[in-house]
Amino acid sequence: MTFDSHAVIPAILEKPQLDVEKDLEPVFLVGTAPYVIATNGSRPFKTFATSSRHRKQNRLDPVRLGRHRHPRPSRHDDARQAGGVDIVHVPYRGGGPAMNDVLGGHVDLIAGSAALVTAQLGPNLRPLLQLGRERLPSLKDTQTGIEAGFPDSETLAWWGVFAPTGTPADVTASMAKSIREILSEPAIAAQLRDTQQMSLLLADGKDFGAFFAKQVRPLGKVVRENNIKA
Repeated sequence: MTFDSHAVIPAILEKPQLDVEKDLEPVFLVGTAPYVIATNGSRPFKTFATSSRHRKQNRLDPVRLGRHRHPRPSRHDDARQAGGVDIVHVPYRGGGPAMNDVLGGHVDLIAGSAALVTAQLGPNLRPLLQLGRERLPSLKDTQTGIEAGFPDSETLAWWGVFAPTGTPADVTASMAKSIREILSEPAIAAQLRDTQQMSLLLADGKDFGAFFAKQVRPLGKVVRENNIKA
């Protein structure tokens, strides 16, 4: 079982130990949740766009954005290019250290999963942009990237199950069936929605494969165009 950073392996690593598209077979897509960009509550900007304008008007240093999941790129990098936003990417090894630094005012912005960001919202942390196609109920007053003028700026956290390529079809089908049954239990489904801000998809291998392919190729393009290195 893996997370969305799995899709960037072929682009971010020079010599990956496996081919994520050939060596592994998609079995089950659990669900997705958007990434969210937020700022320290003391910062003057109220939206992602105004963070750039504020820096330009006041001739300040580039915005410093902390991001967990080193070195996880996203289509947020496309938004940075399209909007002419001058951003210094500060990579972190986990969400905790990244969140500590944005709350402490050491970086201006954080790009993190909805679960990470929404758990800390308050006087010291303000959401600026959510990168799903639709607004989360918990962030109903926060624009999506598409609404903010960045077409196709969807960036999602996702959870999926793979098996080694060549695993018998009856085995993967049985596994997918069991996972679906477990995650369809109301208490478990509610817990995933509440703790991870997750939209449960519960999709089988064929649909997961199509979804995964659409994650791998655009993120590879982002890595190359922004010269992102591990």
